[in-house]
Amino acid sequence: MTSPLIVDLDLIRKYNKPGPRYTSYPTAPQFRDAADSDEAWKAMQLSNQPDRPLSLYFHLPFCDTLCWFCGCTTVITRNHAVTTPYLDRLQQEIELRAPLVHPDRPVVQMHYGGGTPTFLSPDEILRLNDIIRSRFRFDPEAELGVEMDPRELTRDHVAALARSGFNRASIGVQDNDPRVQKAVNRIQPLEMTSTVIQWIREEGFSSLNIDLIYGLPYQTVASFEKTLDEILALSPDRFAVFSYAHVPWMKPAQKILKDESLPSPEMKLELLKMTIEKLTSSGYVYIGMDHFARQDDELAAAQKAGTLQRNFQGYSTRSGADIHAYGMSAISQTEELYAQNLKEIGDYGAALDRNKWPLAKICLLTDDDRIRRVTIQRLMCDMALDYAEMSRLAKIDFADYFRGEIENLEDLEKDGLLVRSASGIDVTQLGRLLIRIIAMRFDAYYKEGQARFSKTV
Repeated sequence: MTSPLIVDLDLIRKYNKPGPRYTSYPTAPQFRDAADSDEAWKAMQLSNQPDRPLSLYFHLPFCDTLCWFCGCTTVITRNHAVTTPYLDRLQQEIELRAPLVHPDRPVVQMHYGGGTPTFLSPDEILRLNDIIRSRFRFDPEAELGVEMDPRELTRDHVAALARSGFNRASIGVQDNDPRVQKAVNRIQPLEMTSTVIQWIREEGFSSLNIDLIYGLPYQTVASFEKTLDEILALSPDRFAVFSYAHVPWMKPAQKILKDESLPSPEMKLELLKMTIEKLTSSGYVYIGMDHFARQDDELAAAQKAGTLQRNFQGYSTRSGADIHAYGMSAISQTEELYAQNLKEIGDYGAALDRNKWPLAKICLLTDDDRIRRVTIQRLMCDMALDYAEMSRLAKIDFADYFRGEIENLEDLEKDGLLVRSASGIDVTQLGRLLIRIIAMRFDAYYKEGQARFSKTV
């Protein structure tokens, strides 16, 4: 049994301010418009080595209905005929970028995100699998994860995903309370979720994650604790419990959610406190940020071993892999580059019709970017920085390079977020809650108020 993590609300209030989530460094505001694909192409070629592993991401953007809290890049439609031409587009993009993938490179990870990947029919899931496997070589132990929406999902969908080799499932639940579900336009009874989980287990998936959100309309500590109890009874391997980011200036549909229905900042902090204390007292390890995992789960084991990674899909157990991402808005990542595809489905298709990589933005990393990226990643994954190991990883004298940043941690140390020593930095249990605040001290670009990020809690 893990020790329960006790949350200090006063310190959480003090540090609850906008900041990046660090799924990338540099973060998205530093990406620039891609005039053409030549720079990105050359940068990706640099890492195209036969022994360098790959992580694949496919963005499947379609949803039947819009959840009003959603911050994802989606296409809302009930016309399922749109999927056939989109799969054709994905095949075009895979073929167009084939010269960037040495045929011997092993795929160690793949993820379908969206949108709703299970908007595809079972036959289309199998078709997409055939398209992908005709071009890429998969490691036998590859981790294949997929996001599922229980609404309108059938047993045949789950079976098709299992036949395609998927072994990790993530289910969006958000909240079981009927009033909350109605307020956010996502009706999903607990019985529906339970049935889908049974299918997932019967089809042989080895890991199940449940997504929940705190900070939604009409949530109370009592109502959300009931949801947690109901989901705990289903014994998922992992939880991702996200803070609702109310950003109506970026996602206009969120304007539907009236301010008076949203939990107060005080209530939101109480929801977070209750969630962390309940899950950590129920046998789950608080990995960091929004993620919890059973003590015997791969995520927890990877964190103990120092091999945990963080990328656009959150925390990952597969290290050292380039991310090749396909589909509208998808973001690829190598040692030298981030490259994001066009976000509008029409623009995405039009670029492919011109035989062009459908790029929207790129970010070419400087030497300083790479040093800070590995620093922030290790901090957010290991909850510690060992100066000797970081010097080896970054090929610098770490303590000297970051002398100013390390000195600037004094206030965080006084407040109990971390402990500094001659050999490194250790993040405390409280600091895990505010890891974004600590990471921001190593961000060369961050300036308070300059970019509109969500709050850290």
